[in-house]
Amino acid sequence: MWNYTEKVYDHFKNPRNVGEIENPDGVGEVGSIVCGDALKLTIRVDKTTDTIKDAKFKTFGCASAIASSSALTEMVKGKKLDDAAKITNQQIADYLGGLPGEKMHCSVMGMEALEAAIKNYRGGKAEKVIIGSGERVVCKCFSVTEGAILKAIKINSLKTVEEVTNFTKAGGGCGQCKGEIEKILKDYWAAAEHKSFASMTVVEKIKTIEKVLAEEVNPKLKADGGWIELVDIDGNKVKLRFLGMCAGCPSSSATLKNVVEKELKDRIDPALEIVAE
Repeated sequence: MWNYTEKVYDHFKNPRNVGEIENPDGVGEVGSIVCGDALKLTIRVDKTTDTIKDAKFKTFGCASAIASSSALTEMVKGKKLDDAAKITNQQIADYLGGLPGEKMHCSVMGMEALEAAIKNYRGGKAEKVIIGSGERVVCKCFSVTEGAILKAIKINSLKTVEEVTNFTKAGGGCGQCKGEIEKILKDYWAAAEHKSFASMTVVEKIKTIEKVLAEEVNPKLKADGGWIELVDIDGNKVKLRFLGMCAGCPSSSATLKNVVEKELKDRIDPALEIVAE
């Protein structure tokens, strides 16, 4: 059984603002009954103050989905549109006192429905706004796009495929997309690190390089009885030393190029120059 907070139970058993606003100013629909969770959010906007006067929801889903939707409507009423648009899924979860990790996708659904409703209002469109329409679909089981995955990674600092599944449901069906999700994660964090590497202090650069060596490189080398350590950093030049069975190994040059250099450049900065003493 999921470990729900009392506030989640309260919003599930006594949901606020259930229903649909007649002739709403904005409508946001996300999810699919076929996929297990669906949410329709309608909002009424005071056009003179640009404030959300009222919000109602209809949700098909589990206790977390209902509670998250109920909480969202309470959070947005009385807020300026610009402030409401900044609400994140984590804030929805925090409002409820937290959600089980496996149920965080319910708070994401709320955030996306709000985003769609505001976009619908500001665009002056009567038709349904579909978040992510036209984007490449990564998870066909739950129709999760690459953009939705990247957004969840960025907002919530997700690091594993399991976390992405918890927040987006991507990979939670047949599982065939898990390899692609892992690549998206790796590429995102590599790019994020690339952007900040030039501004790192020497200590930060050392810690970053040693982290990649410890987590990505040495586990591979230790399978053959060896490992590698950081010796020095000079600008973009990184000097390393092979140890154990790797020291003096005839294949060390190939290992340096195909394993060590590849991981460091992929994870940190493609401009790095990797040398071994």
